[in-house]
Amino acid sequence: MLTASSPMVALLARQTATISSEVVLRRSLSSNTASIVKVHRSVYARRYPTMVVLPDGATTNINYHEPRRIVKLPLDLSLLSESERKARLEKRKPKRVIHVEDEVEDNFNARKYANFIRKK
Repeated sequence: MLTASSPMVALLARQTATISSEVVLRRSLSSNTASIVKVHRSVYARRYPTMVVLPDGATTNINYHEPRRIVKLPLDLSLLSESERKARLEKRKPKRVIHVEDEVEDNFNARKYANFIRKK
């Protein structure tokens, strides 16, 4: 018989407490905790620390309503001088790749390595 002071009763009580806490933990998890995609909400319950990058490159920390790391503010090109505006627009264009064929002497002979090719 098991009495209230026996070690077996204490062990069973500890295991029952552990199992019940795991069940509560599993019930508290929702589908959003294990999701891979963004949680689509229109209103978030809290504010998140976010770094704002101003157009001149200065940064400041704010509390933002969406969970983001960095918010970069756009640059107003109409406020720049003509030369600065052209330089900024030129940086946006993709760089041209110029293929210059170097005069490299190629003396590779594939027949020399034909014995290493195995036929199946």
